[in-house]
Amino acid sequence: MARILVCDDSAFMRMLLTRVLSKMGHEVIAEAANGKEAREKYRRYKPDLTTMDITMPECDGIEAVKLICGDDNNAKIVMVTAIGQQPVLRDAIAAGALDFIVKPFEEAQVARTIDRILAK
Repeated sequence: MARILVCDDSAFMRMLLTRVLSKMGHEVIAEAANGKEAREKYRRYKPDLTTMDITMPECDGIEAVKLICGDDNNAKIVMVTAIGQQPVLRDAIAAGALDFIVKPFEEAQVARTIDRILAK
């Protein structure tokens, strides 16, 4: 079981990810609706893994990844992104993200990606 921080500006997407992760046996310890909040909650909760949307207000997901990885170079971050944002994924990986999940996602895809990153 991992302690996970879910970051997405969509309350529906946070709820959906939380449900999938909980079914996998993980604990969602906090949620964030923007990149600034994501960094604050990462610092407070020190999750085992963070899911991060790219397009968010105040501070986008890529900037949040840079900030979090600057604070903790062992951070495990998985981007959760829409298909149209794939060119931006290179920037996210360069910033420190370890993998990505494409929206709309299937539970099996989430499980495979999360399990693979947690095993590293």
